[in-house]
Parts: sequence; structure tokens; C-alpha cells
Amino acid sequence: MEVLSDLEPGRVFHYFEEISRIPRGSYHEKQISDYLVAFATEHAFQVFQDDLYNVVMLIPASAGYEDQEPVILQGHMDMVCEKTADCVIDMEQEGLQLAVDGDYVFARNTTLGGDDGIAIAYMLAIADDQSVVHPPLEYIITVSEEVGMEGARHIDLSMLKGHCMLNLDSEEEGIFLSSCAGGMSAMVTLPVVWKESAKQHWYTLKVSGLLGGHSGCEIDKGRANANKILGRVLYQLNKEVSFTLQSMEGGKKDNAIPLRSKAVIGLSKGDVAGAEHFLKEYNTILQKEYAKSDAGIRVELEPEGEEEKRLVLDSVSLFRILAFLMTVPDGVQGMSMSVPGLVETSLNLGIMELHHEYLFTQHAVRSSVTTKKQYVARQLECLTTALSGKIEIRGEYPAWEYQEKSVVRPKVMELYEKMYGKTPVVEGIHAGLECGLLAAKIPDLDCVSMGPNILDIHTTAERLSISSTKRVYEFLLEYLKQK
Repeated sequence: MEVLSDLEPGRVFHYFEEISRIPRGSYHEKQISDYLVAFATEHAFQVFQDDLYNVVMLIPASAGYEDQEPVILQGHMDMVCEKTADCVIDMEQEGLQLAVDGDYVFARNTTLGGDDGIAIAYMLAIADDQSVVHPPLEYIITVSEEVGMEGARHIDLSMLKGHCMLNLDSEEEGIFLSSCAGGMSAMVTLPVVWKESAKQHWYTLKVSGLLGGHSGCEIDKGRANANKILGRVLYQLNKEVSFTLQSMEGGKKDNAIPLRSKAVIGLSKGDVAGAEHFLKEYNTILQKEYAKSDAGIRVELEPEGEEEKRLVLDSVSLFRILAFLMTVPDGVQGMSMSVPGLVETSLNLGIMELHHEYLFTQHAVRSSVTTKKQYVARQLECLTTALSGKIEIRGEYPAWEYQEKSVVRPKVMELYEKMYGKTPVVEGIHAGLECGLLAAKIPDLDCVSMGPNILDIHTTAERLSISSTKRVYEFLLEYLKQK
């Protein structure tokens, strides 16, 4: 039974529910890609699937529109997979549990994947409805957008004829994006050495209760980064009592602000009370500092094991890790001088894992100014080198630069105002979009990015507005039938 069967537009929500049954985290897109190929084959559309599972689909024009220029619709098939701490769903093997609350669709205990599942749902609904009037359509549906835009970087688009594109990967109705930041992923490894501890009592130190969010869209909201908070707490705790560190981890995606992190530490019996007292006082400090952005922030110490010996970091390794977490830049690094209120440069410590030979961290670096992006990378390089570590840069993608001359932009603005009686907003964003990479593959690409209202993407609070989904779909249909 379909949960969304009573929602309008019916075809859009039918396909959204269909794809929500298919696990489609980044690097696990084969199943959803094969579904798209099967859809195209069933409808006798020409379809291309490459070795990374990117899909290009060509939809013939409606009668009377055969001579019109093709319109490209574009989105990505992968989603950020986050879930609540108590969620038992295996997001690599199981679909989402959709639900409806008033005007919103959400997934129980997980991210929803509205970013960018709604784009696929729009595309399939249009292609499946013979009553929709449209020119030739060219669909670009990429993989691995959420982990460095690898699909857009790899995809072959030589079969396309269109030069006008609607990217359907935005989350605010009535805002048409015309530029975005470029970015990269920075991977840091810091060497560690282990030793056997004395007999100690073992505790898990947990940071939780944070809102998290998209590291582009929400980076300017001052939300706490769980990995940075954990480093800060451990550094200060180390000045109050003696402890050893056995493990630490936090975050799953470099482009999602970490919601929680944890470390397993060893304490002597005489230091337990001091640690508990310190954390009680430090919770008060953090809750005051983040009262407006992360009111539920908390740091907890939970018993983890009996008194015993374990392998722990030696003192030099412990200092190296805590020094890095205390000093590594994170969050907004600069605001745009030309666009008021727009973040120019930022980075996000999204992943932290303590392995046998090293601490691994991964940072999403973004900037609309290429040299500033490179400057932040060099800052990370200097700090890492000073601490005897190594850094690797991957997945660099260009900024999508604003085009002064555009056919698409004034067309969508005029149509939106005509349909809804409101002047739309044209702006740039700090989050990354695939438009910059695709523009390098399609000569003279003219595009805007748009989409319905989706709140709190990349978090378990993500929800998609039903009414906004309907309005944006109606807008798309009206746009496509214009000559």
C-alpha cells in the first residue's frame, strides 16, 4: 500500500515513493540506476548508462514541438543516508519508511532523500504522462553528487543537443539559483602510536542533541559541529583529570555537519568523580553558548566496560589529535564582499575516525573564489604537516559562475511572476551544484537551479512540502509547453 497515494500531483508522489523503496546512498546507486534504465526501456526512450551508473534519458517531443530546442532537466540519484541513534534500518539494504504530517512528507528516523529524489520523481512523472506538452527532453541523472560530484565529473554528454537546462536540486521555492560555490574534499591522516594501559574503568563520552545540517546551506547558522565539540571537551578534560583514549568517531558525510560523536576513554577510579563534575559544568557552558542554534546539545559519560587493560594512544599521539581538533579551522571563513549575506568560504569537519595507524578526518571545503578555496586547503596542509600528518585533496569541482546573458533566467522569472503574482528571487548559494561541472561539458550551457521547499536536508528532520511540490510541478509543466 502506498503511503503517498492520496497526495497530488499523483504521478510525482507515486514515483517519489517508488524510488524511496530503493536504497540509494552515495556509491550504492546501481539498483536505482537500473530502475531508471528499466523505466526508459519500458517506455521505449533512448537511454545511456555508464560504468559509474550515471543515466542519460532522451524523451521525444510532443506533437507540434518536434522542432523546438531540447530542454535539459537534471538532478542526482544518490542521497545522504543519516539516521537516528536508535534507528535499526539498514540504509544500504532497506528502503525508507515514509510518512505524512500535515503539509510535509518525511521518513521515520532517517533522512528523506528529497535532495534530490524529488528531481527524479518530477522527471519520471513528466515522461510517463502523455498529456504533458513538451519539447524534446534530455534527462541527466548523476551518481555520487553528495560525495564530491563524481558522477557529473565522469559523465559523457556528447549525445545531448540541448543548451538550456533546469537543475532540479534546490530546496527553496521561488528562488532561482544562478551561481554556486566550488569545492573539494580534504582528507587528513595523523599518525598514532598505541600502548597498553594500566587497569582502568572505561566510559563512552558522547556528544549529541545537535541539529546538524547541510554544510553549504546551514553553515552560516552557527550550528555546533559534534567533532569539534568532542575535541574541545577532551582537550579541556585533559587539563582536569588524567585519561586515556581508546577510540573516537563522529560524522558520516563530509558535507553534513556532524550530529553526534563519541570517544571511549579510560579513567582511574579516583578520577571518575572529577570527570563527571567537569562534564556537568561544561554542559552548562555549551548549552549557554549554543542556546539559539543547538538547544539540545549535551555531553554524557556512560560506563562502557569493566576495569581492565586496553590498547590506548600514547601521550604524544593524544596531544597530536587534541591539538589538531582544537586548532583546525571549521565553519564560515569569509563572507562575500559582493553579495550581502552570502557565505564566500567555509569548511566542515564532517568525518572523524580513529584507526589503528592514524586518525582520519575529512573536510568539505567550499568557496565561490577559487584562490580562497586553495588558501583554506593550504591552511589545512600547514597544520597537518606541523603535526606530522598527511593531506590529500579529492573531488575538486569548479564554481558555477553567474552568466550576464541568459535566456532561461528571464523566462523562468517572468513565468513565475505571471503564475503566482510574486517576484521570484535570483541568487547564488554557498552549497555546491553540478552546474559548473556540466557547463564545462555542454558548450554555452544556460541554466538555473530550482526546486520545492525541502527543510533540514541531510538530517533526520528532513521534510518535503506537499503544496510546494505541487506548485513547482505545475510551474515545470507550464515552462515546458512554452514556445
